[in-house]
Amino acid sequence: MSLSKPSEIVFNLVASYMNNLYNNPIKTKAITSCLIATFGNYIAQKTRGVKEIDHDVLSAYGLFGLLFGGPVPHYFYKIIYKYFKHPLAILLIERLLYTPCFQVLSLYMLSRFEGKSHQQSCTNLQRLYWPVLSANLKYLTLLQFINIRYVPPMLKVLVVNIIGLAWTIYLANVRASDARRQRRH
Repeated sequence: MSLSKPSEIVFNLVASYMNNLYNNPIKTKAITSCLIATFGNYIAQKTRGVKEIDHDVLSAYGLFGLLFGGPVPHYFYKIIYKYFKHPLAILLIERLLYTPCFQVLSLYMLSRFEGKSHQQSCTNLQRLYWPVLSANLKYLTLLQFINIRYVPPMLKVLVVNIIGLAWTIYLANVRASDARRQRRH
């Protein structure tokens, strides 16, 4: 039984992605994160019903994904899996140390990439940090545990990318709502 054309195309794309992930992990994760962050922000803008896409925000998300969203988690997980094997230990370190720090980095750098000053970025960070971090811990902890514990190693990045797309849409909507509130005041 041969694969139909659409199935064959998807299979070949996934095989190519997995090959690149194995041979060039940082580059592949950086580019993938860039695309996911850009696409997630695009979806968020479209679902909010914006008449014209804000390309500065779109670029900020893409740049963050390229420079930080792929490489930082790559090195974190490379180190954590080297020293820890128990899924619960990995989850606790990821949720209690990495996630709070990465949220600071993401909220601050997204603001900076959008052209905001250091002071504006710090103010946005202070306003959004706790609501975003608590939502992350509340909604993504179970998904992270499932990924750490049950997903085969070769598919973990793919699963994280799917979760990352949903998270990017959420984060973009939270930041946009906050920006609208700030403009009204």
